[in-house]
Amino acid sequence: MQQSRAPPVHAWVILGIAVLAVSSAGAVFMLMSDVTPLLRASWRLQATSIILLPFFIWQLKSESFDWDRNTFWIILGSGICLWIHFGSWVWSLDHTSLAHSLLFVTAHPLIIVAGMFALRITPHRWETWGAVIGVFGAILAVQDAGSGPVTLIGDAAAFLGAIAIVGYLAAGRHLRGQREMPLFLYAFPVTAISAILLTIHAVFSEGATLDSALVDSSVLGWADASWIFLVAYLALGPGLAGHTGINASLRWLPPLVISVSVVLEPLLGGVLGWILDVQDVPNLWTWVGGPFMIMGTALAIIGTNHRLTEELNPTDG
Repeated sequence: MQQSRAPPVHAWVILGIAVLAVSSAGAVFMLMSDVTPLLRASWRLQATSIILLPFFIWQLKSESFDWDRNTFWIILGSGICLWIHFGSWVWSLDHTSLAHSLLFVTAHPLIIVAGMFALRITPHRWETWGAVIGVFGAILAVQDAGSGPVTLIGDAAAFLGAIAIVGYLAAGRHLRGQREMPLFLYAFPVTAISAILLTIHAVFSEGATLDSALVDSSVLGWADASWIFLVAYLALGPGLAGHTGINASLRWLPPLVISVSVVLEPLLGGVLGWILDVQDVPNLWTWVGGPFMIMGTALAIIGTNHRLTEELNPTDG
């Protein structure tokens, strides 16, 4: 029997850089607190769209893919989900602590398990335990609401971001997994749609303007020298190196390893927030409940992996 080869060292390096890059987004967004949340979220996605555009054109010319009406509707739905995710998550950064925002926005595996119960789909026992432990941790963590920057409305907004990302992931799983849609043919239109929707949202709800003289409230204010480096980092770091690095790691590492690694985002993001002085030391209940949320999310991911493996190999074990 042929033994599987160990992943190369550079695979772990790529994954480590990618997870660190993704985890830094919240702290960098908080450095831009002079800009309203929806507007700075739209800046990130505008810049990311520009970076993705050349890759989209290249794949459009070089890759064959059967576009149909359903594909366009799914891409539109995915873009709407990404709009809600980024809008609610970045808004939450102004209304709760960075640690709480990252804990709740990365809790989407728990939402998926809850959805399985609602649809009367039997989850794996580890998924069930993960959901129970994660919810228990969330109940403990929200006890800090009202102390310092932590608020229930901010936590709820971050959690809404987690709910929205479930739809985005489902759309990506269908088009990228089942339909084998090339990466940038999917990523660019979804990102562009969410950027456009966030920009419109910022105009109507935050008073964003086309006046380039008012940099902090301008739709294209990110191109000004005062913001372009931070926005460029968000687009190239978390936006490109982060997500692209995670996708690249799939060549050598199992999806389970990558998924569980991303669960470290609240911990790494919190540490980076303290280093950049945009995050205070969390209060007691965050320290108590946060590890339970991280543990529950990791268990839910591992349980999902076991369930899918058992479905593909029903006679094993």
